[in-house]
This record gives sequence, C-alpha cells and structure tokens, in this order.
Amino acid sequence: MPKLCLTGGIACGKSLLSRYLRARGIETLDADDIVHELIPAEERRRLAPLVFADSAARRALEAQIHPLVKARIASFLAAAEPGVPRLAIIPLLFECKWDKEYDIICCVTSDRAKQIERMVNTRGYSRAEAEARLSAQMDVAEKARKSHYVIPNNGTAQDLEHEAARFAAWLKERIE
Repeated sequence: MPKLCLTGGIACGKSLLSRYLRARGIETLDADDIVHELIPAEERRRLAPLVFADSAARRALEAQIHPLVKARIASFLAAAEPGVPRLAIIPLLFECKWDKEYDIICCVTSDRAKQIERMVNTRGYSRAEAEARLSAQMDVAEKARKSHYVIPNNGTAQDLEHEAARFAAWLKERIE
C-alpha cells in the first residue's frame, strides 16, 4: 500500500476534506490531533503567542513534539489493512521535510484572504493572529507545487465534497 499524505495551509479545509474522505473508506490520522493529545489546550493557548512570534521557540517546541507525531503516524500507516487506504494528514509536511517518505501527496489549498476569513470567523483569531500563523508556514502555493494532487477549496462545502470524491477515485485508480 503506498504511503499517502494530505497537507495544506491552515484553514484550507484539511479537516473537512478528511471527513469526506473517511466517508469514502479512506482511514485518516491527523497530526494536529496527535499534537492536541500531547499538549493540553490550556498549554497550547499559552504557547501560541510565543511560538508564532519567535521562530527559535517554535523550532525548539517542534524538535520535542515532531518525533512523537512522526512515530504515531508511522505506526498508523504500518497497521493498514489490505485494500484499505490510510492517509496521514500533516499540515507541516514540507516544513518538516517529511515529504520524501510519502508516495502520494495531496494538497488542499485556499486563497490567503479565504484562509484569514476562516481563521477570524470560525476560530476567533484576530487578523494579526491569523497573519502570524500564515507567516509561520510555507506558502500554500509552494506546497501545491510540490504535491502530486491539488484540491482547491475556495468554494462551498459541497464543492469540497465533490473534490473529495474525485480525489478518492483518483487514489483508487493508483493503488489497486
């Protein structure tokens, strides 16, 4: 079974896309969920302003957390049942330089303005907080250029669900 990965920028729709993919029989594991298990919500809220403002602090935290995340993802992928695709959702795939470990990389993208709008409206971030988070990550267009399959997500949830169906069909052609 090829090693499959979904990446993309913050607020591009990775979580919603993964829900649609799970409905199509693709098992997923999200690196963000692993981080949330490792670092309690209160601690994440305390650390966020520090690590998004100070790249050295962010790298130090990532050096502690990323090996644990990587190990959990490796175990998840290794335990795949025959014929059941498993997809790791790794927002920082390229930033961590883990991309060479995956056979197929899908990137979900959104326009920067749409990402900011989503962070402000659905996550309660200020515009400055949203900009800081975007600045801390590789540009989503660069991630798209490095990926095998790109799903644009600037439309409706229904549009994204349609794209999920197309991607699932594309995947099945390649892994069967």
